[in-house]
Amino acid sequence: MNRTLTAVLADDHAAVLERASQCLSPVCEILAAVSDGTAAVEAIMRLHPDIAVLDIAMPRLNGIEVAREVKLQGCDTKVVFLTVQEDEDYISAALETGALGYVLKGRMRSDLVHAIENAVDGVIFISSRRQHLH
Repeated sequence: MNRTLTAVLADDHAAVLERASQCLSPVCEILAAVSDGTAAVEAIMRLHPDIAVLDIAMPRLNGIEVAREVKLQGCDTKVVFLTVQEDEDYISAALETGALGYVLKGRMRSDLVHAIENAVDGVIFISSRRQHLH
């Protein structure tokens, strides 16, 4: 990549925001790190980052609602979810929003940068799990 990507991070746990920032700092400029869904929508719409990394379970609006809202508002920021949710229903709901990445927090160090790189190229990335998608 010839230019630095920009990102907004949203997670209600400060330690996760810190770890995600560390993982992404070689490839992304972090424009904002916020702790709830409403702040995530505001930051994404104001800053227009290349990538939004969203937790699913957050106060005010969950990550799925954030992704839907920014898409409804016409924002072309690419969304990658970073979550502990391994359930197929969450993965399906995330992909239905147009998200291009679904990374499990336990695989953040190995998968997050790959998910971001794939999202930039328009390719869906899903962390491998104990069971594979059918």
